[in-house]
Amino acid sequence: MSYRNNLLCDAIRVALLFGVTLSPVIAVAQQAEQSTATSANADEPAAGVQSLDTVRVTGSRIRRVDVETAQPIEVISRQDIEKQGFQSVGDILQNLSAMGNAPLSRASPSSSGADAGGTYVSLRDLGPERSLVLVNGRRMGVGITGQADVSLIPAAAVERIEVLKDGASSIYGADAIAGVVNIITRSNFEGVSASVYYGQYSEGDGAVTKGDMVFGFSGDRGSLTFAAEWAKEDRVGAVDREYSRYPSSQRHPTDNWAINLPRAVFTSRPSDGLPNVVYTGNNTRVLLRDGGDPMNPADYIAQDTFVGTCLPNSVAQPGPNICVPGSTATKFNTKDLADLRIPRKWKSVYADGILNITDAVRFRTNLLYSDRSSTRTSSGRPLTASRFNLPISGDSYFNPINRDITTWFRNFQEVPRQTTNELSTFRFSAALEGTFELAARPFDWDVSYMHNRNKLLLTGIGDMGIDRLRNALGPSYLDTATGEVRCGRPGAAVAGCVPFNPFIPYGTVAPYGLTGNQKLLDYLYHIEHDSGETITEVLAANLSGTVMALPAGDLGFAVGVERRKESGEFIPDAMAAGGLSTNQGDNPTRGSYSVKELYAELEVPLLADMRFARELSLNMASRYSDYSNFGDTTNNKIGLRWKPIDSLMLRATLADGFRAPTISDLYGGMSETAERYTDPCDVVYGSSASNPTTRANCRAELGARADTFRQLNAAGTPVTGPGASAAVPFFTGSNPDLLPETSKSQTIGVVWSPGFIPGLNLALDWWRIRIDDTIVSDGPDSMLTDCYVIGIASRCGQSTGNGFTRDPATGNINDLRFGDTNAGFRKVQGFDLDLSYRFELADWGKFSIGSTSTYTVYDYSVSSDLPEHPISDVGWAGSSFRLRSNLNVGWERGILGASWSTRYYSGMKEACVYFTPTGPGAPPVTQPHLECDEITYAPSGTLGPDGRPESEISRRRNVGATVFHDVQFRVTLPWNATVSVGANNVFNKVGPLMYTQPLSNYAYYGGFDIGRFLYLRYTQSF
Repeated sequence: MSYRNNLLCDAIRVALLFGVTLSPVIAVAQQAEQSTATSANADEPAAGVQSLDTVRVTGSRIRRVDVETAQPIEVISRQDIEKQGFQSVGDILQNLSAMGNAPLSRASPSSSGADAGGTYVSLRDLGPERSLVLVNGRRMGVGITGQADVSLIPAAAVERIEVLKDGASSIYGADAIAGVVNIITRSNFEGVSASVYYGQYSEGDGAVTKGDMVFGFSGDRGSLTFAAEWAKEDRVGAVDREYSRYPSSQRHPTDNWAINLPRAVFTSRPSDGLPNVVYTGNNTRVLLRDGGDPMNPADYIAQDTFVGTCLPNSVAQPGPNICVPGSTATKFNTKDLADLRIPRKWKSVYADGILNITDAVRFRTNLLYSDRSSTRTSSGRPLTASRFNLPISGDSYFNPINRDITTWFRNFQEVPRQTTNELSTFRFSAALEGTFELAARPFDWDVSYMHNRNKLLLTGIGDMGIDRLRNALGPSYLDTATGEVRCGRPGAAVAGCVPFNPFIPYGTVAPYGLTGNQKLLDYLYHIEHDSGETITEVLAANLSGTVMALPAGDLGFAVGVERRKESGEFIPDAMAAGGLSTNQGDNPTRGSYSVKELYAELEVPLLADMRFARELSLNMASRYSDYSNFGDTTNNKIGLRWKPIDSLMLRATLADGFRAPTISDLYGGMSETAERYTDPCDVVYGSSASNPTTRANCRAELGARADTFRQLNAAGTPVTGPGASAAVPFFTGSNPDLLPETSKSQTIGVVWSPGFIPGLNLALDWWRIRIDDTIVSDGPDSMLTDCYVIGIASRCGQSTGNGFTRDPATGNINDLRFGDTNAGFRKVQGFDLDLSYRFELADWGKFSIGSTSTYTVYDYSVSSDLPEHPISDVGWAGSSFRLRSNLNVGWERGILGASWSTRYYSGMKEACVYFTPTGPGAPPVTQPHLECDEITYAPSGTLGPDGRPESEISRRRNVGATVFHDVQFRVTLPWNATVSVGANNVFNKVGPLMYTQPLSNYAYYGGFDIGRFLYLRYTQSF
């Protein structure tokens, strides 16, 4: 459905025009309220008791009257959610300035594994496994990798979201290193509210359709709230946007096309007798010419394998290079069928029930069922026959050279790879809550149980059975009686086999080709099923209150115990796991652990109502955890809150944190992985090119070959740049001996609400987090660097199942295995600045301005225990933005409302990428062009013999900042309905090209908007 020619398009354009002309001051957008806020959580006390005047705040178990604490908290209210065009909890959270990169972007159709298809949040860009997600103050269930899928929570059921931007392991236990996201659901709802939503990109694709409903009732004995939601988000194809249409973007449309075509390409030698092949060596890649007869040797030609290149510059001569663009001749664009925006759909129901048993005791329960489905599409399976020992038999009827062809390559574009990820979640929590008095002091208590079960089913198509493919490519003959080609030999046909001619190109309908040959497709292809399940169970009890009166106020406390069990499994398809499929094989993951915990918290008022000390209080907390798999740990936190005057508050915290290893970390089976790496022994792109020590270490293993050694890609040709894909699959796995990560976090902040400007609130916080014993993957680059560059002998070769070996014939790495380990550290520091201002003009209405900004000073990461000089990754592609900032302006007057929002991302830099520009408007090819605008000397990350950091040439490409603008206009109708119309990315901003493909499979950052999105929402209340 095209947006240019439909009623929705016209209606939205008219509404936007009306809204713009309504008032010159409606260049405004929603107020995302940034003041600290309270949490009803799952532990409000029973109705009618004295402590109802107090509340709980995320990050503390002690009830209090004042919601301002020593910890920085950001709140997204129900009104904030309704004033924006984002429709899922994940999208809403991802736009917070304190959030890091989306761990799994929807612009990554090649993503795989149990987590693909979900939405995960990463506070401070420290990873979703270090950001604890709660629902009503209780843990959300996680997958085997420890990540909580926030897309499972229906937005219709959310009352507000509180984001604690500080470590909280002493209160909540593991995983709260970077902070806590507490999703608080609706309760005590009365009436009925239903909403429908439709939107799509101005290009006419990516439609989002959503419907939801909330109803409830309440009375003296309790309440019931019910919410349901259904949504569907359509696909956007890579070919539908110019930056994703080609492997290296529209600026270089002919570069880096794949040389493994959707027809068989094989290596030939002069003795094969192909008359029209111009040989460049004994292993020249050849293919059938367009329109040729696959049975005619004269129709085979040499393949043009040049995909474009630039020689890297050097320290001695860092100036521009002469670059040569690639061509599309005899190559293949792998983006033709791939997703840019992965489609998904979900449905969920939520219920909240409260029963007042007595005036002082109540029962509360929450139930959630959610079902999410997403399907990822990428190009057909690229097959390297030698990996699976799949020769085209010399006795095959279709073989043009009459010898076994052992080295051949093909992309099976006839059946694109599609993986459907279906995740269903059932969550149940029940609690008895109450209050009692002792010595004239009120106390609150609760006992609760939570059960969360996630069930996963992955369904994949696009892979073939190896045995059947081997039969179809094996000996075959023409049965003269029937005129059909049969598998096997005369008198010994292979029963049930369907012969296959791999030389017939994709799109050509011909006998024994794949296109349109359903019989062959059914014979070769199969459907694969992976399954998984994770269960989280928590039994907890808490008690809080005040124990004594101090001169400055009551001494508050909270204590509690908790027992939690995590169990999970992931069972891959039997054919893939058994090596019987062209798919990468995983081994099963299965395991469990339990933890018993005890915590205590104190709120100590020190001074009150004194000069320069309107309030001074101290908060202390400690948590003891005893894990079944690694032992015990104790984590403490202290916070200080000081108000020298009523309008100014100073706050500070110091906290321990830890992250326990996940099910996957501890019990994951060894699985194949398509790793990119740079072999240090490569004499062009490796360290051996300029480092004599590396060359000597390589020569010790490779001999004289080290002086000419080139790393080979999957096609058997030398790589054309650093960080190339491995020629064979590597294997990665788990480590049952892993220990927890530990952390220290600090915050210092100031909150100012000046009395001379009513409605203005300002907050500035400095924060720093250091994580030690980080759980890191011991990747190929680390292993090879340690072996050849640093010269650590123990890191060379195979050892206890980990390590690598080289092919004795080529010297290329033919097997590499690695696992997780505790090593190194990570350290990140920055500032948060929040501003909110509300005011009213009698004749113009109510205005609100809100701004949140996060500035990251540095993010150091060291992944080994070797002496290293850490280098900050901030501002580099795929890491933290230096600055993220949101500005929201809102206006309300009577039945009308409007909002304007801006989302700012600072500029980034990436590793140097060399291209010669081609296409419309490009300079002549004869002019050298270097898409690197900064060449400097910078620390290499390695300490030299003198203990000082060594330097190397640093080649960078800088891209500018990106700003997206969103607008919404609303009107409340007399029959208790609201109509909202708006646009996200109203100016159709396209972010900068980024060739390193951060969080994406394209030359574009995966977290950026992909076009102008227009939407219309109608809400009816009764």
